[in-house]
Amino acid sequence: MHDIADLESRGIPGVYVATVEFEQAGHGQAAALGATEAGVFVAHPVQDRSDEEMKEMARLAVDGLMGRITG
Repeated sequence: MHDIADLESRGIPGVYVATVEFEQAGHGQAAALGATEAGVFVAHPVQDRSDEEMKEMARLAVDGLMGRITG
């Protein structure tokens, strides 16, 4: 998150991807750093997912990622 705050301070949009298990922690870290909320959250867990499941998770996250970067 610190790296994203650094990017934002230089006018470069940044975003991270995490599972919903870490959503509250992401919000807290963003608030502590004074950063714009820059997270896109996907289903948990990620480990042991098949390639097809991972592709579907990525497909579902793309709109959120692009919205954060271009918004």
